[in-house]
Amino acid sequence: MAKRPEILHEQRHVRYDEKHWERLWHLRTRAAKVMSFLVNNGMHPFVYGSLARGDVSESSDIDIVIPYPVPSYRVELAVGRWVHRELVQATPSSVLKAHLHVDADTVVTFPLFKMMSREEEFYRWGGMINLSQLRSRTRVPGVDKRLLLIIPVADGHLEEGVIGREHEVARRIGVSVDIAMERVRVLLRRSDIGRTGVYLDCVVPEGKTFEEVAKDLCDSDPALRRTMTRRGG
Repeated sequence: MAKRPEILHEQRHVRYDEKHWERLWHLRTRAAKVMSFLVNNGMHPFVYGSLARGDVSESSDIDIVIPYPVPSYRVELAVGRWVHRELVQATPSSVLKAHLHVDADTVVTFPLFKMMSREEEFYRWGGMINLSQLRSRTRVPGVDKRLLLIIPVADGHLEEGVIGREHEVARRIGVSVDIAMERVRVLLRRSDIGRTGVYLDCVVPEGKTFEEVAKDLCDSDPALRRTMTRRGG
């Protein structure tokens, strides 16, 4: 079941048991392996979301992002094996992203053209760390899908409400108020009307590269073509 936004007026303290810590370190070890392949091939990946904050659950995925355009063959050669590839665009004016599914719950994401600052901030909003931080067991603050600010502490984390405190939370995480207001608006709307879906979701078939499929899409979609031209793609 999808997590719904929550209004929280008081701070809540969540303590992790031994099973939680084991799950967190196991997922981080798996993430570090994939990130090491990317770093060793000259890329600068980050892991983001619950794995960066520490509040993982049984359903947590390993989400890795390279926040700048990189030739897809470099990513594929670095990770070696993968099970699924797709191109995703949330709206006609947003960045076109490649999703390389390394396994059932590990995804490497990278843009096909330069991201705008707010698109980059999306990842920091949820919390993101690099390989060095991952290995040193660093946990960082970030906002989850319930619109709760997760603040790591020694024995778990603290939870604070975000709705109505967007300016303060944005300042604390180090992102713009714009991304804070946007995420609150999007998640509240999604809660009201259900998941809104994405503008484009296209499987990349065997024998084709992400870039080749992106060009085909661009040739047939004027909105995507305008966005790529505007972004220098």
